[in-house]
Amino acid sequence: MYRRLLEHLTTAVLLLDERLAVRWMNPAAEALLAVSLGRVTGTPLPALLPVDDGMHEVLAKARDDGHPFTQREVRLALLGGATLTIDYTVTPLSAEELLVEMEPRDRLLRISREEALLNRQEAIKVLSRGLAHEVKNPLGGIRGAAQLLERDLADPALKEFTHVIVEEVDRLRDLVDTMLGPNRIDQHAPLNVHKVLERVRALLVAETPDVCIERDYDPSLPDFPGDEAQMIQAVLNVARNAVEAMREAGTESPQLLMRTRARRQFTLGAERHRLVCEVALIDNGPGIPESLQETLFYPMVSGRADGSGLGLSIAQGILHQHQGLIECDSRPGHTEFRLLIPLERHHD
Repeated sequence: MYRRLLEHLTTAVLLLDERLAVRWMNPAAEALLAVSLGRVTGTPLPALLPVDDGMHEVLAKARDDGHPFTQREVRLALLGGATLTIDYTVTPLSAEELLVEMEPRDRLLRISREEALLNRQEAIKVLSRGLAHEVKNPLGGIRGAAQLLERDLADPALKEFTHVIVEEVDRLRDLVDTMLGPNRIDQHAPLNVHKVLERVRALLVAETPDVCIERDYDPSLPDFPGDEAQMIQAVLNVARNAVEAMREAGTESPQLLMRTRARRQFTLGAERHRLVCEVALIDNGPGIPESLQETLFYPMVSGRADGSGLGLSIAQGILHQHQGLIECDSRPGHTEFRLLIPLERHHD
């Protein structure tokens, strides 16, 4: 009965013998360590972890002293090359048995980061709308005054200046509208993400034939409810931003990989979704300066000299309208944007 309960826990649980060899583990432990119980039974746990940040010593001390130990945020390296951060507790059950409980921290840290990102984005949206309202009202007055002034001017040469005023007011109004993002009602219908990516790819190939654009698609991904025009805009904004960054930096053999994957039981912010579509756009460009990574999705923030700083902010806003979000990891030679979209339909 107790084993059945342990098998249904989301916490990884392992039972070790006096040699610190694996005697039993639950499915959560198999998933965490990327091994199967049948293959590793009798194998010392430290042998499964090339780098264990002192775990072997803690296990041996708990066995020898008969006292439980808890370690926080320990980095482990798995045999497959992956790394993870965990909290773990070692409890001696007897002289021959140790119970090890592992709780992954990477996912919790990611969820905390996503919640902060969502909260910041919501605050930015409120501030942007308030700013837009305050800016557009006087712009309308300036435009109207310039048009009235133009009617009373007898000298045609002076009317050129009123034309400049009207044109600049219209430019600022369009900029404010762009900053607010899409203002039409979403037209959600069953949408194939690969159709969106192929449309974006065709546009990029026509614009930048010197960039190698590769595809790695998961054909099993189902359709999801979405607005096709908006999703094309979101993906295009992110992809075009990557391409332009590579071209400006003079990246040798610039490449952009468009990859799709399904993520099961995936948490976005504070909400857990049964199935999530992950669209990854990966380039081999210069990377994003660390000073910009925290504010990357803020309006008017850009790492390029001629960038408006609106493309990524608009893309993030579109993903939020689809109950998703955009994440980014970047280092020189590898920048990865992940667009995460729930595949199940939600009713607000």
